[in-house]
Amino acid sequence: MRIVLCCAGGFSTTMLMENMKKTVKESAKLNESDFDFIAIPVEMLPQEVENCDVLVVGPQIAHKIDTITPILEPHGIPYTIIDRDTYGKMDGATALKMALIAHRKANMK
Repeated sequence: MRIVLCCAGGFSTTMLMENMKKTVKESAKLNESDFDFIAIPVEMLPQEVENCDVLVVGPQIAHKIDTITPILEPHGIPYTIIDRDTYGKMDGATALKMALIAHRKANMK
Protein backbone atom coordinates (compact mmCIF):
# COMPACT_ATOMS: atom_id res chain seq x y z
CA MET A 1 0.00 0.00 0.00
CA ARG A 2 1.39 3.37 -0.98
CA ILE A 3 0.58 6.07 1.53
CA VAL A 4 1.21 9.61 0.34
CA LEU A 5 1.49 12.30 2.99
CA CYS A 6 0.74 15.77 1.74
CA CYS A 7 1.42 19.13 3.38
CA ALA A 8 2.51 22.65 2.53
CA GLY A 9 6.19 21.92 1.97
CA GLY A 10 6.70 18.25 2.72
CA PHE A 11 9.17 18.86 5.55
CA SER A 12 7.23 18.43 8.77
CA THR A 13 5.18 15.69 7.16
CA THR A 14 8.40 13.79 6.56
CA MET A 15 8.81 13.54 10.34
CA LEU A 16 5.28 12.15 10.68
CA MET A 17 6.00 9.73 7.84
CA GLU A 18 9.10 8.44 9.64
CA ASN A 19 7.00 7.81 12.75
CA MET A 20 4.43 5.94 10.64
CA LYS A 21 7.24 3.79 9.21
CA LYS A 22 8.49 3.12 12.74
CA THR A 23 4.98 2.02 13.77
CA VAL A 24 4.88 -0.48 10.90
CA LYS A 25 8.38 -1.74 11.67
CA GLU A 26 7.59 -2.29 15.36
CA SER A 27 4.20 -3.90 14.70
CA ALA A 28 3.73 -7.63 15.14
CA LYS A 29 0.83 -7.62 12.67
CA LEU A 30 2.03 -5.31 9.89
CA ASN A 31 4.64 -6.17 7.28
CA GLU A 32 7.14 -3.50 6.22
CA SER A 33 7.18 -4.83 2.67
CA ASP A 34 3.44 -4.12 2.36
CA PHE A 35 3.92 -0.37 2.80
CA ASP A 36 5.50 2.42 0.83
CA PHE A 37 5.46 5.98 2.14
CA ILE A 38 6.21 9.32 0.51
CA ALA A 39 5.83 12.89 1.78
CA ILE A 40 5.16 15.61 -0.78
CA PRO A 41 4.09 19.24 -0.98
CA VAL A 42 0.48 19.63 -2.13
CA GLU A 43 1.63 21.06 -5.47
CA MET A 44 3.12 17.66 -6.39
CA LEU A 45 -0.12 15.74 -5.84
CA PRO A 46 -1.18 15.69 -9.53
CA GLN A 47 2.12 13.97 -10.42
CA GLU A 48 1.83 11.41 -7.58
CA VAL A 49 -1.90 10.67 -7.65
CA GLU A 50 -1.63 7.58 -9.85
CA ASN A 51 0.87 6.03 -7.43
CA CYS A 52 -1.27 6.58 -4.34
CA ASP A 53 -3.50 4.17 -2.43
CA VAL A 54 -4.44 6.60 0.33
CA LEU A 55 -3.65 10.27 0.92
CA VAL A 56 -2.84 11.67 4.35
CA VAL A 57 -3.46 15.42 4.47
CA GLY A 58 -1.64 17.57 6.99
CA PRO A 59 -3.77 19.97 9.04
CA GLN A 60 -1.96 23.01 7.67
CA ILE A 61 -3.50 22.39 4.22
CA ALA A 62 -6.91 21.09 5.33
CA HIS A 63 -8.38 24.31 3.94
CA LYS A 64 -7.28 23.14 0.46
CA ILE A 65 -9.39 19.98 0.53
CA ASP A 66 -11.76 21.45 -2.08
CA THR A 67 -8.87 21.58 -4.55
CA ILE A 68 -7.46 18.21 -3.47
CA THR A 69 -10.60 16.08 -3.80
CA PRO A 70 -11.09 16.74 -7.55
CA ILE A 71 -7.58 15.35 -8.09
CA LEU A 72 -8.33 12.21 -6.04
CA GLU A 73 -11.92 11.41 -7.05
CA PRO A 74 -11.29 10.32 -10.68
CA HIS A 75 -8.84 7.74 -9.31
CA GLY A 76 -11.04 6.66 -6.39
CA ILE A 77 -8.33 7.48 -3.87
CA PRO A 78 -9.43 7.86 -0.25
CA TYR A 79 -7.97 10.46 2.06
CA THR A 80 -7.83 11.41 5.70
CA ILE A 81 -7.07 14.76 7.28
CA ILE A 82 -4.79 14.51 10.29
CA ASP A 83 -6.00 16.57 13.22
CA ARG A 84 -3.71 19.16 14.78
CA ASP A 85 -3.18 17.19 18.01
CA THR A 86 -2.07 14.03 16.21
CA TYR A 87 0.13 16.08 13.90
CA GLY A 88 1.60 18.17 16.71
CA LYS A 89 2.54 15.03 18.63
CA MET A 90 3.89 13.45 15.41
CA ASP A 91 1.77 10.44 16.40
CA GLY A 92 2.63 7.99 13.62
CA ALA A 93 0.50 5.20 15.08
CA THR A 94 -2.69 7.27 15.05
CA ALA A 95 -1.94 8.72 11.60
CA LEU A 96 -1.33 5.22 10.23
CA LYS A 97 -4.56 3.97 11.79
CA MET A 98 -6.48 6.86 10.21
CA ALA A 99 -4.97 6.08 6.79
CA LEU A 100 -5.77 2.37 7.08
CA ILE A 101 -9.36 3.10 8.11
CA ALA A 102 -9.85 5.48 5.17
CA HIS A 103 -8.44 2.86 2.80
CA ARG A 104 -10.61 0.09 4.25
CA LYS A 105 -13.77 2.21 4.07
CA ALA A 106 -13.08 3.02 0.42
CA ASN A 107 -12.61 -0.65 -0.41
CA MET A 108 -15.94 -1.50 1.22
CA LYS A 109 -17.85 0.73 -1.20
